[in-house]
Amino acid sequence: MDTPWLDRPQLRAWIRLRAVLALLPGVLDAQLRRDAGLTEFEYQVLATLSETPGRTLRMTELSRLSNATLPRLSHVVTRLQGRGLVERCSCPENRRTTNVLLTDDGWEKVRQAAPGHVATVHHHVIDALTGEQLEQLTAIGDALLTRLDPSGTMAATYTRYDGAPEPQAPAD
Repeated sequence: MDTPWLDRPQLRAWIRLRAVLALLPGVLDAQLRRDAGLTEFEYQVLATLSETPGRTLRMTELSRLSNATLPRLSHVVTRLQGRGLVERCSCPENRRTTNVLLTDDGWEKVRQAAPGHVATVHHHVIDALTGEQLEQLTAIGDALLTRLDPSGTMAATYTRYDGAPEPQAPAD
C-alpha cells in the first residue's frame, strides 16, 4: 500500500485534534459527575429526552440520536430508571416497542445540571475561540461529518439548531 504520510502541518493539526478528542470528554464527564452525579452520557440521554415532545422517545430513536448501541443505552436507561429519572413504557403505536419517558425528577435533574455543563462548555471551548473561529469550527465539523456520517444518520442531532431560534435554558 502506498499511503502518503502526514506532512508537518497535517500532523500538527491531527495531533491537536486527537488531544482535544482525548481530553474534552473527561473534562465534561468530571464536571457532571462532581456537580450533578451524572456521567456525560447520562446527561446527554436526559437532555435529549428533555428536548422532545412529551419528553418521550422510542429506545431505537434515542439510541440513534445518542449514537449508542441498544445494549449500552438499555444499561444506562436501567441505571437512570433506578434513580427515578426516566421510566420505560410501552409505545402506544407499537406494543413491541419501548419508549423512554423523562420523569419530573429527571426534568429537574436536567434543569439543575444544565447551567454547570453549559459553563464548562463555555470555559473550555466557546470562550477559547473568536466568533470567526466558531464559524470555522462549525465548517470543520460539517466537513468531517460528511465523511463520518455520510448517510446523515445523526444529522438530526447536530443540525437541530441550524436556522432555529436561539436555544433557551430549561424553563421552570
